[in-house]
Parts: sequence; structure tokens; C-alpha cells
Amino acid sequence: MLAIGTIVRAGYKSGEYIGEIVEGGEAKAAVKVLAVLKHPEQGNLHHPGSADVGFFHQRRALAFGEIALMPLHTLAAYSHAVPEYRESLHHALQRQLDELRETIRYAQRAVQELEQLERDYFPGGQPL
Repeated sequence: MLAIGTIVRAGYKSGEYIGEIVEGGEAKAAVKVLAVLKHPEQGNLHHPGSADVGFFHQRRALAFGEIALMPLHTLAAYSHAVPEYRESLHHALQRQLDELRETIRYAQRAVQELEQLERDYFPGGQPL
């Protein structure tokens, strides 16, 4: 069990944070956010990667000093220097943007290659 005052790495919903335990519990602990390691995912978590959903969620990172109840199984002691919140938020957001931009580039290239294969496989435009 992690004690009150322990600095932890904590998962909350689809984000990951560095925080301080301010209150313990049997299944969850109240954690005060100090920094952002991974920005929360955008969109519908039940349909990841799909833009055509009834409600596409915009998820903000937890704010500096915000206290959230986080499941104990997501907590691990954190022994490194705690980065400044705004800088950590900026880095987390940029990492997610870079990953998504790379996904777009990959998808565009894969579509180009598949379209070329389609032309090779079916030169007359008819599959059968």
C-alpha cells in the first residue's frame, strides 16, 4: 500500500499522470495531479480509431493540483524528478499529436500502395 504523500505514476481514464497521494482507500486513492505523462485519448473509447461515432469525445488533461480518485492498480511509486506541469502537458500533447500525424501519413501511404495493387490485380477495373 502506498502512503499518503507518496509521489506516484497514475493512470486515469486514458491519461497518465504524476501525482501525490492525498488520501487512501480500499480500491482507489485520491491523487493530486503534478504533471502529465500521457494526454488522454480523444474520441469514443468504445470505438477506438473511429471518427464516425455518435459522440466524439474531447478529453482534457487533468489540471495542475486537481484531485482525482484513481484505481490503486494504476498507481506505482515514482522516484524521478517531477517535471513542471505546463511543460509536461505540452510534451504529452505534442507526443500525441506527433503519433496521430504519423498515423495519418502511414494511412495515406498504405492507401496509395493498396490502390496500386488494386490496379495491378484488376487492370480492367472489374474484380470478376
